[in-house]
Amino acid sequence: MLKTFSITNMGRKRKQNQDFVFSCEQPVGKLPNLFIAADGMGGHNAGDYASKMAVETIVERIRVSSFTESERILEEAISAANRLIREKARESSDLEGMGTTVVAATCLGDILCVANVGDSRLYVVNGREIRQITRDHSWVQEMVRRGGMGKEEAKNHPDKNIITRAVGAEDDVKADFFTVRLKEGDQILMCTDGLTNMLEDEEIRMILNGARDIVEKAQRLVDAANDRGGRDNISVILIEPGA
Repeated sequence: MLKTFSITNMGRKRKQNQDFVFSCEQPVGKLPNLFIAADGMGGHNAGDYASKMAVETIVERIRVSSFTESERILEEAISAANRLIREKARESSDLEGMGTTVVAATCLGDILCVANVGDSRLYVVNGREIRQITRDHSWVQEMVRRGGMGKEEAKNHPDKNIITRAVGAEDDVKADFFTVRLKEGDQILMCTDGLTNMLEDEEIRMILNGARDIVEKAQRLVDAANDRGGRDNISVILIEPGA
């Protein structure tokens, strides 16, 4: 039995919320549950349009998918969202250049299947550690992985928000996939960079382990990010598999 809670917040600096989240503890198509966080990009209303369209398209394609493997179901749905965003962007100059990150997950018992495009993240957190499962598709993180930049420099780099992969950015999109075996006491955090740019991983772990329940955990994360300046939209999905 899963216990879940999701929240999205505009933050303190932005005039609109370009994040979009979906959380469903019940089956969606052949998946036993489904959780998605997306962070849109683009001028005017293009960013919120892209994130909403991507999530809604992914959910709908999963509902009707004939595939049986979780990874294949997610892969096809993300590709469908990519095609639709590309089509819509070509139809309207207001939507040109729009795109979105996507992190999606489904829990199959103690196995977590994750798909990721962009720099929205999924973590597994317990009393001892916080592990980032996804890998950011960003220019700064690519430099860190290649040894061209240190982690401390990356945290405050002016180009840290430049992403190298997004749904809608190219004609073809490649999602990364991860499979995690969950242990007792593990909790899952999915979030956009409005949280992770404001808080260190260890601060996130301490907040999650210091709150009374799942609702308080999510609200405390959002409040902490806003207290640090809230420079971006903040979205959080929390999943407690053993609840």
